[in-house]
This record gives sequence, C-alpha cells and structure tokens, in this order.
Amino acid sequence: MTDIVDASVSAGTEGKLIRALDWKGAFWVAAGVPPLVLFSIGGIAGTTGKLAFAVWIISMIMGFLQSFTYAEIAGMFANKSGGASVYGATAWLRYSKFIAPLSVWCNWFAWSPVLSLGCAIAAGYILNAFFPIPAADSQAVITWISAHATSIAADSPRVAEYIVAHAGTSPQDAQSALLSADGVAALTPAIRNWSLVSFNIPFLATANINATFFIGGILMLIIFAIQHRGISETASVQKWLAIIVLVPLLIIGVYPIVSGQIVASNVTGLVPPTAAYAGTDGTWSNGGWTLFLGGLYIAAWSTYGFETAVCYTRELKNPKTDAFKAIFYSGLACCLFFFLVPFAFQGVLGHAGMLAPGIVDGTGVGEALGGLIGAGRVVTQMLVILMVLALFLAIMTAMAGSSRTLYQGSKDGWLPKYLDHVNENGAPTRAMWTDFAFNLALLAIASDASGYFFVLAVSNVGYIIFNFLNLNSGWIHRIDSGHIERPWKAPAWLIGLNTVLAFVNALFLGAGAKVWGYANALWIGFAFAALILPVFAYRHYVRDGGKFPAGAMEDLGLVGLDLGVKKAGILPYLALAGGLAIVLIANWIFQLPG
Repeated sequence: MTDIVDASVSAGTEGKLIRALDWKGAFWVAAGVPPLVLFSIGGIAGTTGKLAFAVWIISMIMGFLQSFTYAEIAGMFANKSGGASVYGATAWLRYSKFIAPLSVWCNWFAWSPVLSLGCAIAAGYILNAFFPIPAADSQAVITWISAHATSIAADSPRVAEYIVAHAGTSPQDAQSALLSADGVAALTPAIRNWSLVSFNIPFLATANINATFFIGGILMLIIFAIQHRGISETASVQKWLAIIVLVPLLIIGVYPIVSGQIVASNVTGLVPPTAAYAGTDGTWSNGGWTLFLGGLYIAAWSTYGFETAVCYTRELKNPKTDAFKAIFYSGLACCLFFFLVPFAFQGVLGHAGMLAPGIVDGTGVGEALGGLIGAGRVVTQMLVILMVLALFLAIMTAMAGSSRTLYQGSKDGWLPKYLDHVNENGAPTRAMWTDFAFNLALLAIASDASGYFFVLAVSNVGYIIFNFLNLNSGWIHRIDSGHIERPWKAPAWLIGLNTVLAFVNALFLGAGAKVWGYANALWIGFAFAALILPVFAYRHYVRDGGKFPAGAMEDLGLVGLDLGVKKAGILPYLALAGGLAIVLIANWIFQLPG
C-alpha cells in the first residue's frame, strides 16, 4: 500500500517506476497500436488477395478475446511493469526456470522492432517529400526522353535483351520502356541511391547504411528524448498525437463506406491468390491455405499488440481497476480501426491497387489515404504528414512497452542486471538505450527494401511464442495460484477458449512463417529466441547464485527459493509438447503454391 500512495518519492532515489498514470493515460500510451495496420496492410493484401480484409477481422477478434486472459493475470501483479509476458512468465517458473525468461525475451524482440520498421517507413516518407523519385509520366521525365531519344537504337543489345525478357514486345515499345527507365534513373536524386556501405549478413539478410538508416536513427533519438522525461510526459505527448492521427484515420475508414465507394467485387468471392503477389484468384488448395495462414500469422503482430496497455501496471495509480479498463478500451479502439481501415482500402482500391509498390512497402499509404476520400494535392500532402505522425505514435508505444519489459525482466532476475535502472523521471533509460542500439542494427537491415519483411517475419516468431506461453499461463495461474486476488476475473469458458486459441496460434506459426519470402524464418526465429537461455543462466546461476531477487515473486506469496507446489502436474509439459508438435507438423504439411 505504501508503494501506491508514495508516488511522489523520487524514482531515482527509490529505483522504482512512478505511479503517475490512470487508465486513460495507459490507453493513450497504447494508442500507437491502431496505426500498425498501415505497416503490413499491403503485404497481407499481396499474400492473401481478396481475403485480406477478412484476415484482419479474424485476427482482431482473436486478439480481443485473448486480451481477457491478459487482463486477468495483469490484475494479479500490481507491483510489476512489463506487460503480459512478465505476468504470464511467473506461471511457468514452477515447471521450468528457463520458460519464464523465454516468454519475456520473445515478447521484447517481437515488440522492439517496431522502432526500426517504423523509422524506416518514416524515413521513406521524408525522402519522398524532399527528394522524390520522378514518376515515369512526369513532365521532367518526358522532357528528358525527348532530349535523349536517339540514345538507344532499335537494334541495340539492350533492346534485344528487353524483348527476350518481355516476349511479344515490339522494338519501338522496348525503346520507349528503356528510355523511360533511364529518364527516371537520371532524374532520381543521388541521395536515394547513396549508400555508405552495404554488406550481407550470412544466413540473415543484407544490411545497408544509407540515407534511410541515418534519418531513421535521428528519429529514434527524438523519440528517446521524449520518453526520457517519464511516463506521464510520454502519455501527454501520445494523447495529442493520437487525437491528431486517429480521428482523421477513422474518418478515412468510414467515408468510403458511407459514400458508396466500396466496389462489391473487391470484397466478395473470397479465395486466396494463385501465389503471393500474383494478383489473380486461386483456389483453396494446400498452397492457398498456406497463404491464408501466413496472412493470419503476420496480422497477429499488429492486431494482438494492444496487450501493451497492461505494460504499465506498476505505473498506474489504481492498478486494481485501471489495468482492465486500459486493455479493454484499447481493444475496442483497435477493433474499430482494424475492421474499418483494411475493408475501406480493399473495397476502394481492389486487389490490384493494394499491390502497388508504395502500399506494399508502406511509403505510399499516405497518398492512398488521400485517394480514398478524393483529396486534392494539399490535403494529400497533409495526410502524408499525418502518416509520419502515425508512425511516431506507434514507435513511441513500442519503445515505452518494450523498455519496461526489459526493465522488469531485470528486476525479476531473468535478464541482465544493468537493465534494472530508472532515471529521476522514472524512465528505464538503460533499457531504452538497449532498445535503441538493438534497433539501430535492425534499421540497417530494414533500410534495405528486401529486409523489411525479413525483420517482421522473424520478430513475429517470438511474438507467437509469447502468446502461446501466456495464453496457457491463464489456466496455470488458475490452478496454481487460485487463491491470489484477481480484481477482474475472466469467465472460465473464456480462459478455456483462449487456451484453444494458443494452439491455433501455433498453427499460424508453423504454416505462416515461411510465407514472407524467407524459408528459414521459423528456424532463425527459434535460434534468436534461444539466445536468452545462456544469458539467463549466467544471470541466475552465476550472478545471483541460483536465487531470484527479493520481491520478484512476492505478488504470488512466494519467497526465497520456494517456487510453490506444481498443482498442474504434467499438464504444462503436455501443453508445450503439443504446441511444438503443431508447429512442426504444420510447417511440414503446409507448402507455398507452385
């Protein structure tokens, strides 16, 4: 009780986070989740075709249902921050000390890349605004073509090569296409192609230290500076950013529907495409189901994300009531946006329109938003600025949540000791610097166009692992810690349903990780998840002598080396074995088309 009322005590003195939020503040900090729909709206459309909007709706419904398990276990831990991964991890401690840090680590490396991915897209918007690549039909390119019309002869080797690659093309058409490409290349600002260094990372991806990398790094530093001032200042900035961003985004999602712009053929005849980014309707074959499950796999990274609303339990003034309110209302807001925005996009643009390069890589979504409401150039440019602000909103949410996961993991003895530090404003600055350094490395990969979805696909392996473990922690806590007070308790049938959804998520992981252009994404994700095991072993057995820090388990009424009785018996082990079996079998059965 002293912790709750002593909010005025300096965090720097006490080494604790400050209780400065009500549920509305936590809601605003989590308000960066709805814009996540814009990160992968094009990728999911390319992968699942006409099914895309349905994928978003199904995934959002699953995320909303699952959040009730997280809401219950969050209420059990009024003195912890870090979110559902921390609260759920404690359920596994009795059965294996190594599962708990795995849950926390997987949640962190799933959430943290929002910083690098968001900054990469935002940097793309900034480059487009100040150093645009000219369109092939722009006057500047047309003028260049006229001035260089004789630079490519009809019998040149380039024309012959183009005709071979594009069967049926006439020499004149080949000349025109090549001149157009040359004109665009000649008039493209040098900074768009500049790179300080580019190198391959074996078995992973290509890193590129280019303009996107440097601009993205500056943006991350700006966000770090805002959050350095503490959670209350972060919530205040998030509130105004959310109002500026989400209100127009909601209007854009609703307007095409009420104005009758939705084309029925764009949202009916729901079948998967013949192949990813094929643009043609396929069938419900094994390959079609694989693409569908792959869409549900990557959508989960966005739609489940509002669980971050319970990352700030230790910073809530009244955690017993505010934790549930924060995640519940955040979930309702996400339902609104994840239902409306993908439906409006697809209903107006159609499958072909959703495959435009600017939609797929995220840098053209602002212009697409303007097209949905028939906006002129000025309003469209305002929407582009709005997109940058939306990305800031999402990035700030990610840094706030992921840094607190690192902080609490350190406090509880699962992660390195140095992360257990807050500044005078109650901000976990060492965890924030760790986030920054990690994402600076990821930004080098995400700055390369092909690396964006690699980062997303691999990080989501961790997110599905976290969700599997924590949905199962709901029933484990019920069995082992049924005596612990729960300010809000989910109906038993919902805990049971969410347990089933844990295994459905395992299916998504096994079938879907391979869909995103990287056949080894699942195995790379597993390898990255396993990195925490030696880190935890050193912290726990070498640094802490096999004991957890004082207070780590006090919410469960456990002290010292006593982790309590394993009332659930072998059931948690069976759940782990069953989940792994589903992942491996699904990975073997489901194969990409063609």
